[in-house]
Formats: sequence, structure tokens, C-alpha cells
Amino acid sequence: MRIVIVGAGVAGCVMARRLARLGDVEVVCLERVSRDDHSEAGTGLNVGPNAVKALNAIDPELAARITEASYIWRNWRISLTDGTVLFDLPLANVADGPGWRIRWSELYRVLREAAGDCVSYGCEITEISRDAGDPTKTSISWGRDGNAHRLDGIDLLIAADGRYSRIRRAISGEPAVRQTGVAIFRLLVPDTSNGLIDDYEQWFNGPNRLLSFRVPPGHIYIAGTFPIAPDELIAECSKTPDALRAAYTPRSAPPSAQARWLIDTIGANATETHWARMQEHELLYRAAGCNVLYLGDAAHGMVPTLGQGATQALEDAANAAMLITQRYRSGSRNVESWLADVETLRKDRMRFVMEFSLDATDTMLEGADPVKGTAHKNEVSFQNRLKALYRDVGLPLDGNVELRRHAQ
Repeated sequence: MRIVIVGAGVAGCVMARRLARLGDVEVVCLERVSRDDHSEAGTGLNVGPNAVKALNAIDPELAARITEASYIWRNWRISLTDGTVLFDLPLANVADGPGWRIRWSELYRVLREAAGDCVSYGCEITEISRDAGDPTKTSISWGRDGNAHRLDGIDLLIAADGRYSRIRRAISGEPAVRQTGVAIFRLLVPDTSNGLIDDYEQWFNGPNRLLSFRVPPGHIYIAGTFPIAPDELIAECSKTPDALRAAYTPRSAPPSAQARWLIDTIGANATETHWARMQEHELLYRAAGCNVLYLGDAAHGMVPTLGQGATQALEDAANAAMLITQRYRSGSRNVESWLADVETLRKDRMRFVMEFSLDATDTMLEGADPVKGTAHKNEVSFQNRLKALYRDVGLPLDGNVELRRHAQ
């Protein structure tokens, strides 16, 4: 059996490491960048307790490696930029364990080292198509080190190539995108806060939100959001130091020491920030009539409000890897059935996560009242949803996937 994974990111590395343990399976993972290209990649990342729980269930050694490279995420606090605390939640109240705070570059390093020789780097995909001899299978071509390569008759193609997945566009068409009306910027800076910034916190000035936490080895991750018209690009005048300072400085009181440090740091690094618009695209786990599995952002580009992007990529990979391993070792070679089971296992869970993340964006929209909106997060109904988010990771134990699929 031949399995090809495109993308050595979060989901791709977990899948490659796990599936390579299966006997008589050729596993090929193709990554566009070079082996060490991750060293300065991205900014900071909070990984939810649900991903930690899922990964511990299928690969405790890998989970331990990530824990060693991370700071533990134990608490979630929300304040106004004048220092008024609105919400202060120990994750132990809603989760079975803590989360992780880590640099993207460190997460990539750990995952790619763990995947080992399963990954081929510097691969530029040139063609993806259904196989000419069997349209349920696929073919892929790529260039590497000036040489052309091609694989036909791929039994399972796993698209783990991100929000703008080339495989998804080629096999299933362009996904529909929905803009949410929120601009977001991200920044990673050396920690000069003298202890002001540590665990996961958010600060609001009207609907304008700051988010920050400390990550190893001595950096601070900062993200900021503010409302924009859903159908418009982010105005360049909104990205200036003066505009950013005005967005987060309270009018009726001086900023807290934390907010002042954040505002000053953002202003001093305005030209170094990464900008994007919050958006989501339609959920899809498998291609119609073809053995292609979409995981992570390729399956469900989502708003980052609850920090579930990389978290759900890990959940996806843990669930899919465990299920495929179970099916293969039980003697099943019906890849279409595997994919149907992965979809059954994940689609309702992901609809819940995407809807919850979008609902939680309410305090960041034009005209939002963060005090009223955050008060809702202290209610039992919201915290019950958090419990479902952080605890119900849906691993395929005791044949529950079969039961769910046949009940639908």
C-alpha cells in the first residue's frame, strides 16, 4: 500500500510518524521547504488541552517532546486595557490537563525531528491528479534538487498542506471563504516585560483586543485584532504606530502596566508585524470518489479566536492516525471505508469547534461590548462548551466509529 502525505506541518508530521510504523506500507511525506527552513518560522502558538490529550493517547513520547519545548498553559484571563479583570479561569476547571505555549518554529523542529526520514524536503509539487488507470487513486509529480519525480497509483493521499491547500483546489475545487470582519496582526518579540507577561491573557479596549503570552526560550507572543468591514482589505493607515496606539489605549483611565508595555512594544515593532483577515472556509474531510483525506487547515480553515487551528490539526491527526492504524491492523485495506470513518469521527466535532470559535468572536466585532460579552463567558453554558471543547477529543476507541456511522 502506498500513502503520500503532502505537508510536513502539524498534522503531516504526526501522520507520517505514526503510519510509517505500519508493516508493508510505503509512506512518503513531501515538504516544500528545506529541512531547516522552520528555524525562524511563524510567531507564537497556544495549543489547547484537547490536542495535548489526543496526542498523549496515540504518541506519548512525541507529546513529551513537545512539552519539553513548551511552557505550560494553565490559566486564561481577560481584562480591559485599564486593568479591570473580567474573566479569570484556571484551565483545570474545564480541561483534563494543561495546554502548551510554544513558538511555531520550535513545534516544527520537534515534529520534524520526530518524523525523521519519513519526510522529503525541498519538494516542489508540479502536478496533482486522479490516477489515469484508477480514478479512486491519485498521481503526483514534484521536483527536487533539479530532478523530476512522480508517483502513480497512490492508495491514500493525505492533504496536510494548509489553509491554501493546493491538493484541495486540484481535487475538490476552491473552498468557499467567509470573512468575519476582523483584522488580526501577530508579533513575536524578546521578553523585556520584566514579568508583566506570562500565561495566556487578553485585554480589550472596546472591541479592539490584545492577546499575549510568554514562550520559550525568552520571547513574548502578541496578537491584536480590531473590526473592519467584512468585504474590505485592512487599511494601511490602520497599521501605523499611532493608529495602533490609539486602538488600544483606554480613554477614561490610564492603561495598566501590562497594556502599556504591549502598546509600546506594538508601536515600536509595527513594521515587523504579520497581518491577516479572520476568515473560515467550508469544512471538508474527504474528496468525492477519490481516496484523498484533508486534515488540519486544508480541511477546515477557521477563525483563531479560541486558539484551535494547530490544536485541531493535532486532534485530526491523532484521530485519523489511530483509526487508520486500527483498520489496517485488523486486516481492512478498504481506504474508502477508512475515510468514511474519519469523516464520521470528525465532522460533527469540527462543526462544533468552528461554530464555537466563531461565536466567541462576538466581542471583537464592530459595536461589540466586551464587558457584556465577557460576562457571558463566566456563565455555566459557556464553560460547559469549553469542557466539551477541551475534553471530548473523540478518539476511535472500542469501535465507537462503527456504531456512530451505522446510526446515521
